[in-house]
Amino acid sequence: MNAPRSTDEELWRKRFWLFALIRVGGIAVILLGVAIAFTDIVRDGGHRYLGAILIVLGSIDLSFGPVLLKHLWNRQP
Repeated sequence: MNAPRSTDEELWRKRFWLFALIRVGGIAVILLGVAIAFTDIVRDGGHRYLGAILIVLGSIDLSFGPVLLKHLWNRQP
């Protein structure tokens, strides 16, 4: 029924999921930062500085995480 997958296909499938998780993680950190900045999760009235830090870190992760992964994958034999 199911044909065995080649190792190359499995490698790229794992890389795709890792790439997707990095991007989703960055989005989650950005949304957490927005929630902390504008809601009462951490303190009444929001915590603008902590939220801003998380938004910036999430943006960096979202922007440069996939680029760094590609760079690491290109260095592997």
